Order: sequence, then C-alpha cells, then structure tokens
Amino acid sequence: MPRVRRQNLPPALFQHLLDRVQERRIAADQLVLLARWLDEAPEVPAGEWYRRFPGMTVCGEGELIKTFLLPGQAPRGKKV
Repeated sequence: MPRVRRQNLPPALFQHLLDRVQERRIAADQLVLLARWLDEAPEVPAGEWYRRFPGMTVCGEGELIKTFLLPGQAPRGKKV
C-alpha cells in the first residue's frame, strides 16, 4: 500500500489544495491535525480514499491528497 506523499507534489495539485483550504476556510487547527497524521507516514489504498477530521475530510487517490471537503460533503472511496 502506498504512503501519502508530502513532497514534490505536481504544482497544479498543490495550488488546488491551497485554493480549497482558502475557499472552504479550513481552520489552522485542522491543518495541524492533518500534519500530525501525515507525520505518521500513513498507508493508504491505491485507489480513492478519505480520512475524516473534526472540521474537514481529506480525500485522496493513491499517494496523493486530492482535495479537502467540509463536514456534510460526501467523500468517495475507502475510509482510512
């Protein structure tokens, strides 16, 4: 199983993630929780997956985080 990639993201994907954080007003404390989770080098499925945090849901595919959702928005894939 792949691990979430933290470096060398495609520039367009990185910009997309920054845009979602800003547009959806993801709180800094949620990003801290995300960073702590990423520090654990989590394994994720090769396909679509998601990880819920109290104030957001992180969605990914394989080793890449693809977007951030707000509570109430429906993620796709396997829960990790």
